[in-house]
Amino acid sequence: MKIDGHGQAKILTPEEITRLFQAGLHSDRDRALFGLCLYTGCRINEACTRLVRDVYQESGLVSAEILIRKKDTKGRRATRSIQTHPRLRQWLEAYQPQVKTDYLFPGRWQRGYIRPTSAHKLLQQAFQRVEIIGASTHSFRRTALTQMSAAGIPLRVIQEISGHNSLAALQKYLEVSEAQKGQAIAALTF
Repeated sequence: MKIDGHGQAKILTPEEITRLFQAGLHSDRDRALFGLCLYTGCRINEACTRLVRDVYQESGLVSAEILIRKKDTKGRRATRSIQTHPRLRQWLEAYQPQVKTDYLFPGRWQRGYIRPTSAHKLLQQAFQRVEIIGASTHSFRRTALTQMSAAGIPLRVIQEISGHNSLAALQKYLEVSEAQKGQAIAALTF
């Protein structure tokens, strides 16, 4: 569902993210799955197709970096390695898949991986529980990339994390707030 004024998925506020992860998502698996989207800026398909070894060490500990393999990315451009955020680490530690499967988020009857359409349905139910309107699985990607930009992270670094082919493609994801516009004008010193 894309409903903001520019036909793009809603960017979530910090308050909405808190409500969603505390009250909307009911399982460790769901918090780990959607936390992966939020804290890596990855697409839902990239999260669903993660292998256990892309996230956990052989010892069972969460890896310092999340691996998103080239074959699982939209443009199959490059493998990405993204540092594991402390909050994401907590969700992944709480989740620890219990079945023996190669996929981090197994599908129905432990065959293959959870399909992005199934993940979307789970998320829509969670959004309804906490009354968040206009958001989708893609909201996590837009939220993560916009927050990085707002924090002053150089666009080239954000591009490496997101896997976008060009800065122009990345910039379509980013939202600029009125406060940021005001800060930009206030920064003028001439």
